[in-house]
Amino acid sequence: MKILIADIPEEGLIVDLEERLTPDDGSVVAPVVSHLELMKTGTEVMISGTLSTQVALECSRCLQPFRRAMDIPVNVVYHPAEEVTGEGQTTRHALNPDELDMGFYRDDEINLRELLSEQIILDSQMKPLCSETCKGICPHCGTDLNKGSCTCSNDTVDPRLEVLKKYFEKRKE
Repeated sequence: MKILIADIPEEGLIVDLEERLTPDDGSVVAPVVSHLELMKTGTEVMISGTLSTQVALECSRCLQPFRRAMDIPVNVVYHPAEEVTGEGQTTRHALNPDELDMGFYRDDEINLRELLSEQIILDSQMKPLCSETCKGICPHCGTDLNKGSCTCSNDTVDPRLEVLKKYFEKRKE
């Protein structure tokens, strides 16, 4: 859904959406439900609200698929892209830390689908876990340690650290 900046009244605009999104990773498995409030001040457009959805992930420790509900607060300030690029030019702009909640719009419109997709990607975990207590898999035999234990010996020492092991054994003597 695209919103024309000129169509946002002075008192603001409330938009309730239910969209099916397919971000690049394809992990969104439920419709994205959002409640957004758009306020315009000059050329600036402030968007605040919430969105919720459900994503399908793979645990980075045990490799098991799982689903997680996401409730994401949205708070973004949009500026015209011309403020950064200049009229008719395309340049790169490095964001400062205080500009991370800033976006840019072109042609007097904001694409809300892109905003929702971007917020989901930004709020996603880099290493998703099925639970904080996930034990992962055995690096030797591949047994899921959440479902049972394995008989592998953990006495092996990385050969690169063997010298360090010998050093500590000498210190004990």
